[in-house]
Amino acid sequence: MSKVDERRLRDILRSLPESQARTLLEFAEFLDARSRQGAAGVEASGPSAAPMPADIPRPAQESVVKAIKRLAATYPMLDRSKMLNETSSLMTQHVIQGRDSVAVIDELEVIFRRHYETLLGGAGQK
Repeated sequence: MSKVDERRLRDILRSLPESQARTLLEFAEFLDARSRQGAAGVEASGPSAAPMPADIPRPAQESVVKAIKRLAATYPMLDRSKMLNETSSLMTQHVIQGRDSVAVIDELEVIFRRHYETLLGGAGQK
């Protein structure tokens, strides 16, 4: 990123109301995590490796980024690259289009659960 781009991003961040600045930061953290995940590679877990999800309760107040991190920790056996389009789309709907975080997190819960059930289905077919 050029210095001009960095300066522009800082100017935008400073001009936003606090809640929108926080949302921009959450989106940047999401992109950073996605970038690091792609760079590190995703561990392949075959259908035979389908442990139970961790029991991590959903907090009453949770950001979309923290929900994604919680769900990734809940379902560590899932290949997150297979969910990247769906999770990115929901994150964009939240950040850019202003979709309610609770509704987005509800949908993320469904996506992670569906992918886990698909993994379990594959485990039974081995």
